[in-house]
Amino acid sequence: MSTHNVSFGGSGLPQTVLPEADPEIVERLSAAGSDRDLLAAVAADAPRSLDAWASLGDAGRDTLESYAYYRIGYHRGLDALRQNGWRGSGYVRWEHPTNRAFLRCLSGLAKCAHEIGEDDEAERCDLFLRQLDPTWPPSQ
Repeated sequence: MSTHNVSFGGSGLPQTVLPEADPEIVERLSAAGSDRDLLAAVAADAPRSLDAWASLGDAGRDTLESYAYYRIGYHRGLDALRQNGWRGSGYVRWEHPTNRAFLRCLSGLAKCAHEIGEDDEAERCDLFLRQLDPTWPPSQ
């Protein structure tokens, strides 16, 4: 039997919360810091880790490299959301720490798209962020 991390509040859209990341992966990412080679090794061993792709995006050597990593994380994140019951609408809020890697990838993708002149993509990503979490951006 499959379980999904979608909750329905008293009103409005459903909310999806991604599951906890593998503690070993989290530990390896923490130990890697911003070392691109170590982060890449984690992503190679755990290609479904949204935290690994977000961290690689953050550590990219230039905008285009970051864009590529964030894009992979974004698409992996959509897969993860769907596997956890998301059906193309509803909230994926920053307040849930397990959603943050996906939202970091989407936000990074928007920023990089703007920087390389893909303004229509940047606008779509920015809109999608606000649809997923109307309180976007986080106040951290």
